[in-house]
Amino acid sequence: MTKRIICLFMVWILLSVLGCTKSESGKSLPVAKENSQAPDISVISVTDGSTLKLSDLKGKVVLLNFWATWCPPCRQEIPSMMKLEKAMIGRPFQMVAVSVDEGGKPVIESLFKETGYKLPAYLDLEGKAVKSYGITGVPESFILDKNGVIVKKIIGGFDWDSPDVASFLEGLMK
Repeated sequence: MTKRIICLFMVWILLSVLGCTKSESGKSLPVAKENSQAPDISVISVTDGSTLKLSDLKGKVVLLNFWATWCPPCRQEIPSMMKLEKAMIGRPFQMVAVSVDEGGKPVIESLFKETGYKLPAYLDLEGKAVKSYGITGVPESFILDKNGVIVKKIIGGFDWDSPDVASFLEGLMK
């Protein structure tokens, strides 16, 4: 529990430093909510440097996960995310794991090399995705339906390879 509080506190500090709670005009930014259209974001692939625009994934169910290498709950959920991604191969599903790490690509590659983990990891270099979704801590995840509507928001670590998750996602793919 203490580790989770520390993670949330560190992300809160990061977001405050980046100015993620208010826009330049000083007004609060909208927070992505369930049953609303997902904000469109562009993120950079850690693997090949290509840009992924969330709106280009319409027609697929999307697991959008915000995480960090230094966050214990994030690291704990990675193996179940890897199993989920493997189970969804060939289906209209896309995982987008957006890192909030300040160290960018090198720290992610280091974690993957050290642990053997592998995720479809992306970078939010300017903090725009974090701002658009109103992230308050990591891990924080959003499940989007095929039309880009947020159907579920999950705060904290989660067991992604459970049969209930697979069933829920398959229902969204129909």
